[in-house]
Amino acid sequence: MLKKTRSLFSHSKHETDVAKYIKEVRDLEAAGVTRRELFKMGLKASATGLVTVTGASLIPGLAQAKNGGAVAINGVTGGGNRPLIISPPCTKPWSEPLVIPKVCQPVSQFTGLPSGEYPNDPSLSIEKFHSGCGLGGDWEKYTDARREPHQRWNELNGESSIKYELECLEIDWNFYFSEEYPTFNSKVWTYKDMTPNVNGDFACGPARIKAYYGQPVLMRMFNSLPMQGRDNQGFGINQISPHLHNAHNPPESDGGPNRFFDSAKFYDYWYPNIRAGFSSTHKKSTRYDASTKQYYDCAGDWKETQSSLWFHDHRMDFTSQNVYKGMASFYSLYSNDINLDTDDETTGLRLPSGEYDVPVVIGDKTFDQDGQMFMDLFNSGGFKGDMTTVNFKIKPFFEVKRRKYRVRFLNGGPSTFLELSLKNANLNSKVPTLMTRIANDGNLLPKAQIVPSIRLGVAERADVIIDFSQYKDGDIVYLENRLQSLYPSQGTTGRILPPSRDTEILMFKIVGPAVTDDYSAPMKTLQTQEMVPLPIQPKPTVKRSFSFGTSNGAWNVNGKLYSPLVMSAYPAEGSCEEWTFTSGGGWSHPVHIHHEESLLIKRNGNAPALDDLSRKDVYRVGEGSEGTAGTSSLTFRMQFRDWVGDYPCHCHNVVHEDHGMMFRFKIVPPTDPKAGK
Repeated sequence: MLKKTRSLFSHSKHETDVAKYIKEVRDLEAAGVTRRELFKMGLKASATGLVTVTGASLIPGLAQAKNGGAVAINGVTGGGNRPLIISPPCTKPWSEPLVIPKVCQPVSQFTGLPSGEYPNDPSLSIEKFHSGCGLGGDWEKYTDARREPHQRWNELNGESSIKYELECLEIDWNFYFSEEYPTFNSKVWTYKDMTPNVNGDFACGPARIKAYYGQPVLMRMFNSLPMQGRDNQGFGINQISPHLHNAHNPPESDGGPNRFFDSAKFYDYWYPNIRAGFSSTHKKSTRYDASTKQYYDCAGDWKETQSSLWFHDHRMDFTSQNVYKGMASFYSLYSNDINLDTDDETTGLRLPSGEYDVPVVIGDKTFDQDGQMFMDLFNSGGFKGDMTTVNFKIKPFFEVKRRKYRVRFLNGGPSTFLELSLKNANLNSKVPTLMTRIANDGNLLPKAQIVPSIRLGVAERADVIIDFSQYKDGDIVYLENRLQSLYPSQGTTGRILPPSRDTEILMFKIVGPAVTDDYSAPMKTLQTQEMVPLPIQPKPTVKRSFSFGTSNGAWNVNGKLYSPLVMSAYPAEGSCEEWTFTSGGGWSHPVHIHHEESLLIKRNGNAPALDDLSRKDVYRVGEGSEGTAGTSSLTFRMQFRDWVGDYPCHCHNVVHEDHGMMFRFKIVPPTDPKAGK
């Protein structure tokens, strides 16, 4: 179908319009115009779908507007009649293997400056070799981004932190099958480990950090992106704010939208890897393990143990562009301190581990005819690409052994919702294609859920166990996304599509004889054992309501666009609050609250749905959010423990976030006059 559509457009006025539109959008970005400035100028899409400035060429007109001059604009508002941009077809699917994220390697000491409670000195600089995944580079001089003390550094023995040196940089990356399109090297901005592993390889695009409770991590992040003025293919900004999504971290290391820094600078992010409540409600917590008949003590509430986290950029106004461009990697947090999720399938919950523990990020993209990623800056409703990538590849295959695997699914966005399911290519097979879900977002469930499909809003995660021992050598199983979303700028319809070639996004190839070295727990145990019970929360002291809506092509919370100068709430440290989110029709909003997970109390006034029965850090509210009926209202309870300072809450359809659907709250001591206000 895609090939036929493209042939109709060949050598047509439409193809000319597409090329012109892509160029003009990229010229806007090259001119340094932000989305907020576009809205302030009233810039709109013309009736032909092209951006026009009356009586002047594009860039001079924008320069005039930025200097206070008036610009006359033709046409209709942002959703208008833009030309449909169709990526080059993938005519050879299942030709390249799934990219398995490499694990970052720690360093014994940082290069140049020491770490500590005040880790950086702005009067000094570091000279480091800047490289692109081992492909060469040159020496760069980096200076400190900012000086901000780490809370509880001495109390939590910050000096013992495991150290990593990563950089954010531009690399060439082919999302397609390289033999089909050998020249398709898109410019990707991604995270790279600056230390090679034993094979001389660098973790890069996407990378993975393996972390453990009781072992703090200090991650020195270098901004090696091209300096301002370099061609960036029409979107993205070279200022970064890496956010460790779902982590219980102090605000100075949270990676909030206002704490971004420039190229040729660095900052030390401190991740204490400690459970919520360690300073107040649960200074000591004890887990009893029936299998070993032992008690395990830890700081913080053991029922707040986390698992599948990820880090991505969070630069204000540019989150969608920078993450879409490639700034997304994994952070797996293991709990071997209480013999739970141990990264060893012979201990604890005995979950598949090592090479059988595989993180997978799914994200849709659009490419121009040269294979470069394209993002339409005028799609304020949301951006849906026509190509689905899995770990930065289009329709890859993954050879799996006949044993159990743990697959960690992440919806990397920027806007599209997913409905993931498995399909056995052997249509005569009676083997069910159910999945055993063991985690929701970054949190292990109380008990596994055996489900035929999993819905994921942007930034939501699902850990599943797939037992490939039930298949034969040579069998094929497809991962599908069957949730209909309207291309290019509308949300999910709620309709579940029938299985087809178009819904397939990843091929599992079962290879080899039955294995004898699968030491993970039997499926019956994995499906029935208790993992992490829901925590017991205190009675809320404050109730708040937040409405997620839209006006004039932008998105807002309680009728207000995001302002970096405004605090919308002041929860008291150690308190529990009850929040209610509401939203009308239109788009769905996967809303993410930084700092702690929360527990859903009711959805649309009713008891929570199946996939709400867990600790969550992303809630879907709005039409199409839950099942196909939509959610106009949801209520949850959340605690605010251990740290003080500011955190954001925002829609994780990151296009909505960039267009104003975000607010900040500040946790303050209980004695603060603003506490609870």
